[in-house]
Amino acid sequence: MQDIRPWGNYEVIKTGDGYQVKILNVYAGKRLSLQTHNHRSETWYVVSGKGTAQVRGASLPLFAGVVVQVPKKAEHRITAKTDLKIVEIQVGPYLGEDDIIRLDDDYGRIV
Repeated sequence: MQDIRPWGNYEVIKTGDGYQVKILNVYAGKRLSLQTHNHRSETWYVVSGKGTAQVRGASLPLFAGVVVQVPKKAEHRITAKTDLKIVEIQVGPYLGEDDIIRLDDDYGRIV
């Protein structure tokens, strides 16, 4: 089942003890919030599309075949130039969506 977000959607395809695998679809011209996580790291495998990743202030190009590591507590964001499809692997002791700490958000979701 897809979870719809203002930037696109994601689907959880596998969850296990200490890990979760998602497929992210980020629409062209959209971006995720600048965020951190206290309990998990993430690895992004770009399947298709083009964009940029911001990780700890560094800007990294995203295109098919690129792998990006996001350590726990690192500020990060994805911006799509074209539609992006990304396999995201989360690893950590807690993987709930309430572990997202939004620092900047285009959609008014900072609380």
